[in-house]
Amino acid sequence: MIHQGAFISLHRDSVLRPDGRADTYDHVSVDDAVRVVALDDRGHVVLVEDDFYLQGRRVLHLPGGGCGGQAPAEAALRELEEETGFVADNLRPLGAIDPLPAVTSARTFLFIATSLRRGVTRRDTTELGMTQHLRPLRDAVTAVRDGEITDAGSVTALLLAEHAHA
Repeated sequence: MIHQGAFISLHRDSVLRPDGRADTYDHVSVDDAVRVVALDDRGHVVLVEDDFYLQGRRVLHLPGGGCGGQAPAEAALRELEEETGFVADNLRPLGAIDPLPAVTSARTFLFIATSLRRGVTRRDTTELGMTQHLRPLRDAVTAVRDGEITDAGSVTALLLAEHAHA
């Protein structure tokens, strides 16, 4: 381990390359993550927008975050309620992606949530500027195609949700 932070650690492994030569491989360890396409009874998607330091801008994306040791489905329900105040009575997996396979083994698990009811929003201190938006699913997919929604998990989950509802 080269560095241990609050949410990530950086590792340098000794490896044998395919040609048999010794080398090193740097990689990041982070929690697996989740993204949730939460659809209300009118077919609107719950989106959140927040400031992202590395992008230097606000980013529109689906609710989600790190699994924090929970099973992905549990983390998805927790993140959905924490960020939006919605509780889902129905949660189905859409799939999983490897968003940065050359950098980390962390996966992002994608879900679709329906039968929403109000719960309690409990954003953490890094999410205090977060805002919430409702858009019809087709408008959210258009936002992906127009480059307005760029987060890898959100892009993939919205396209899969569109296909599932076609």
